[in-house]
Amino acid sequence: MLLNILILFVAAVSGGIFNIIIPEQKGHGFRLSLVFAGSYLFSITIIHLIPGLYASGQDTFHISILILAGFFLQQVLEYFTSGIEHGHLHHKDKQHHHTRLSAFTVVIALSIHAFLEGTLVTNPMNHGIHSQNSTLLMGILLHKIPAAYALMSIVTCQLKSRQMAVLLLLFFAFASPAGLFLSDITYRNQLITDQTFTILFALVSGSFLHISTTIVFESSPQHAFGKRRFSMAVIGALAAIVFEYLLK
Repeated sequence: MLLNILILFVAAVSGGIFNIIIPEQKGHGFRLSLVFAGSYLFSITIIHLIPGLYASGQDTFHISILILAGFFLQQVLEYFTSGIEHGHLHHKDKQHHHTRLSAFTVVIALSIHAFLEGTLVTNPMNHGIHSQNSTLLMGILLHKIPAAYALMSIVTCQLKSRQMAVLLLLFFAFASPAGLFLSDITYRNQLITDQTFTILFALVSGSFLHISTTIVFESSPQHAFGKRRFSMAVIGALAAIVFEYLLK
């Protein structure tokens, strides 16, 4: 657990630091990397999370409803986060329809999502939903780094303070480790049940479906999806399949 906590924290911080080093990360390569990350996350949700949920013994209809609820809950959260979960950059020379929202609201909403996804990385021996979480952890990291990068972009632009932006980045970086730690501790002490975990996992699975499909299909202007993007999406899916098979 401690290693996963450290990995989640370092990933978020490194994404923010990268924004400080290279404030404007433009170019085709960045968008292609997002397509890979989105396709990987989508594939892991389909072949790892959702089958695990249906194999948990809970009512499959209720699980399906919860996955749908998570999907639309993510749409609500993205109203406040401006879509930075999927690497949506905010440049200083452009106006965005969410600029009226404070940077603090963005950080809180994004941290709620990060906290929930942190609960997915609990020790797989603690409950019956997962058989292996290494591939899932990789998927979370692949979208957390660009999310942290985009977070620094928007808070720096709105607050005009590098120091405050770093403090908000650290707050966000602690969110997923906090979710992992609290879910693990509460389960070990039997404060929450398997059914509660199933609800959380289903909600976050729906959230991942929303984020991953948005990354893949909105990673380029005019929603173009050329050969390179399609190839990168296929590579991301194949990587998820291979890692899931090898780490069974």
